[in-house]
Amino acid sequence: MNTPEQNLENLGLTLPEAAAPVANYVPYVVSGNLVFISGQISKIGDNAIGGRLGEDLTVEQGQAAAKLSALNLIAQMKAACGGDLSRVKRIVKLGGFVQALPSATQADIPKVINGCSDIMVAVFGDAGRHARFAVSAPSLPLDVAVEIDAIVEITPA
Repeated sequence: MNTPEQNLENLGLTLPEAAAPVANYVPYVVSGNLVFISGQISKIGDNAIGGRLGEDLTVEQGQAAAKLSALNLIAQMKAACGGDLSRVKRIVKLGGFVQALPSATQADIPKVINGCSDIMVAVFGDAGRHARFAVSAPSLPLDVAVEIDAIVEITPA
């Protein structure tokens, strides 16, 4: 069985540094065996995917944005676990926000967030299967396309 790090490598994915908060909050909180990760946007370094679904963003572009958010979430998990992603026991829940016009097809919102969900399953296997919500929002910080938060169960250090 591969480690999450091996799965990332096999997928050709590189984790960014865990992003610092841009306002008055912390990137994650560990409470018991749960990690609550603040919303992670579809931006890594200078690579950002912005726009609104139904205006200038396709479902496929939205899924690519959700993948950036997934990598940011995993980077925060790694930081919360002292650098050891093998401590991730389960992705419990994801909360996904897609910047979209009111006219965007509601069926497309969950398809966009699948970009993140698919990464979680590919990296963590069955432990990556999670509960989730996916909703549209008229605007998101920095005009990004997607923001996703997470609740993650970890093993003790």
